[in-house]
Amino acid sequence: MEYPWYDIIESSNELLQGDLIKECPIVIPPISIQSRDDLEVDVRYIDSVILSQSCDLVNSHIDVVLVCQYYPLRTFLDNLPDGQGSFKKSVDKSIENLRKGYLHGYHLLNKNKDIFEDYQVVDFRNVYGVQLELLKNLCGNQSGRVRLLPPYREHLSQSFARYFMRVGLPQDIVISGY
Repeated sequence: MEYPWYDIIESSNELLQGDLIKECPIVIPPISIQSRDDLEVDVRYIDSVILSQSCDLVNSHIDVVLVCQYYPLRTFLDNLPDGQGSFKKSVDKSIENLRKGYLHGYHLLNKNKDIFEDYQVVDFRNVYGVQLELLKNLCGNQSGRVRLLPPYREHLSQSFARYFMRVGLPQDIVISGY
């Protein structure tokens, strides 16, 4: 049995977890705020995936929707630190670690020849909040929005939860004399 990864949503403002929003506006506040007057913000447009729970979106229990950026696997590989992207062995290892979920700040989505020419990488390291009504208006005017389907949507959510719930201990357990 085949489980499709994606569905195409035609012109609907219904939002669910796992919806991929192209060119989603993200408001970036200034580094410091001196007064409440003349506040200048930066607006960036990113390809994003919704991480807020579907039940909260459908029942309008939230005003701000959590999203994270996604981008092609090639972009991820091109930005590997310390020149790792230039060595075939390290590229293969990075891809395999990403596929297995060992790179906790990221999540790999499958490619689909009709939707994505490349695999997509969701980047959990930066989480953004976007007004629910803004997203509904934006999506109501777009046709052909991509939606991640179960069980892959839940897999994304689980991956985000594992990343978000990490706990760094001040001192690790040292086992000696065993």
